[in-house]
Amino acid sequence: MKIQSTANTNDEERKRVTIYTDGSCQGNPGPGGWSAILLYKGKEREMAGGEKNTTNNRMELTAVIEALKALKEPCTADVYSDSLYVVDAFRKKWIDGWERKGWKKADNKAVKNDDLWKSLLELTRLHNVNFHHVEGHSGHHFNERCDTLAQKTAEGYSNGGSGSL
Repeated sequence: MKIQSTANTNDEERKRVTIYTDGSCQGNPGPGGWSAILLYKGKEREMAGGEKNTTNNRMELTAVIEALKALKEPCTADVYSDSLYVVDAFRKKWIDGWERKGWKKADNKAVKNDDLWKSLLELTRLHNVNFHHVEGHSGHHFNERCDTLAQKTAEGYSNGGSGSL
């Protein structure tokens, strides 16, 4: 499923980058990791990080945010995520309603992770972002690589570690 952002610059004028992301958490909440693989003209860049006490959803969001922040100029980015939480926020336009309602959901409760959603929304205004859903654990090469990297990073934060691989 492709979801187009509302950034104003013409796609033809921008570099096109493919990004795969994933988040992982050892317990929820618990030690967590995120990862991203950026692909551009045959080159790959792996990124990973994490936190000692977080949630899976925060790691899923952080993966996309950090990948988009790594872009050196406004780009067109095809972001592939197995997180419907992330993809559906744009596909179903939840994020537009949350922003319009002062970061409240339809039930008038506060949106969780609004700090990250605000950061991601700002980045989608800088870059032309197309969100795609990929089934997790379905054998997709880059999704599986991201999953493994995010899990290993989360494990690195377990038992008081620093997250290093």
